[in-house]
Amino acid sequence: MLVRPARRDYRTWILDSRRWGQYRPRSDDIVIATYPKCGTTWMQRIVGLLIFQSPEPLPVMQISPWIDRRFPEPIEAVLGRLDAQEHRRFLKAHLPADGLPIYDDVKYVHVARDGRDACMSFHNHGSGFTPRMLEDLDRAGLADESVGRPYPRVPADPEVFFHRWLTEGAVPGNEDGLPTMSFFHCERTWWAERHRPNVLLVHFNDLKADLAGEMWRLADFLGIAIDPDLWPSLVEAAGFEAMRRSGAALMGRVAESFRGGADHFFHKGTNERWRSVFRDEDLSLYEIKAAAMLSSACAQWVAAGRLRAGDPRLAAD
Repeated sequence: MLVRPARRDYRTWILDSRRWGQYRPRSDDIVIATYPKCGTTWMQRIVGLLIFQSPEPLPVMQISPWIDRRFPEPIEAVLGRLDAQEHRRFLKAHLPADGLPIYDDVKYVHVARDGRDACMSFHNHGSGFTPRMLEDLDRAGLADESVGRPYPRVPADPEVFFHRWLTEGAVPGNEDGLPTMSFFHCERTWWAERHRPNVLLVHFNDLKADLAGEMWRLADFLGIAIDPDLWPSLVEAAGFEAMRRSGAALMGRVAESFRGGADHFFHKGTNERWRSVFRDEDLSLYEIKAAAMLSSACAQWVAAGRLRAGDPRLAAD
């Protein structure tokens, strides 16, 4: 049953949240919704391992469609592929909670990461787009009157990119996040939904600190029983190095969007590479914006994760 429709549209060079208007849920669907570069593919891989209960690498973007991506598939093709799936469906979204319809019989998994880490990772991500990918992004932006311009190229210097990410917005009403939506707004919206019984908040730091524990927590939330004899192989397959070794199989044709293919996409998977890279004044601005836009409990969780900040379901606002 629909609890509430999406409250606003998000349209950028690569995203169009209106595509979710044609989504028809199944009662056990799973939606993995994240800000870009916060562990989306990692969570898709983990959920796929739990559903299929096999360490075999499968093409993530085929088995877990990204609904709000504008191209290369029209929404009718994406939904047709989704409707044909016989396994438990798990979908990807790069949207704040207010950009998605919320159903009471759909499970929502939000993965967060420190915004400085996400921005550093996005700099590498955007720097690796092929000329064809950039042309597609240009075309999408120019075709949508709410965007109306070519895709902003990623500057070579990550500190320049961080400053722009902090001070320019792509979505009306957002004052940061270029070339996507506001990081702070995105995290604020998912934090506000954390008490729903069908919403689970996961943090990149916690996945790195206790992958097996977080996978058990996720399996419990999704109601998936795991054969104990199979468990070690699933945890090993969910590790970053294992995913990087299987990158070509996991990414499929999506890897063609990057110079260097899957090796570029699975770059480092580490945190705090921004230290000694970003300017002090921009790091101060990040802290100011976090304090202004997030509650203290939310800001602590976004920066540290559940294991260090405490369970977000129990934290006070």
